[in-house]
Amino acid sequence: MKRMPTPDHLLLDQQLCFALYAASRSITGLYRPLLEPMGLTYPQYLVMLVLWEQDDVTVRELGQRLQLDSGTLTPLLKRLQAAGLVSRQRRSDDERVVEIRLTPAGLALREQANDIPACLAQRLELSLDQMQRLRDELKQLTRHTQTPTIED
Repeated sequence: MKRMPTPDHLLLDQQLCFALYAASRSITGLYRPLLEPMGLTYPQYLVMLVLWEQDDVTVRELGQRLQLDSGTLTPLLKRLQAAGLVSRQRRSDDERVVEIRLTPAGLALREQANDIPACLAQRLELSLDQMQRLRDELKQLTRHTQTPTIED
């Protein structure tokens, strides 16, 4: 069977989605050796970043911030609780709502994480300004993908 040549716009290396996917996996991998001494995985680190920014949030609020559903968040939070970094407590007035709070150990871990952004910038050979521009462009791209179109 004779193969038809693939049009350039269908080549894997021409796909924005693949470039973003590959970059995301590579960057996430760079975090692994930085987070291992803290006993955190990358998704757990993201949860901790939100809590270091604003302690005492609900699972729903955390999910909105991280763009994760509760089915993904709940196992992460259980592991963080088992590690003694967060507490999970149901509200007495509405047991459907679970509040997440940092423990003293979880708060203390923030100091250990302080150098992670600079270490990552150095590893990527990007200035902090370059990282901020790239981050802003990616945030804008994300906003565009979440904006409803006329057909929606």
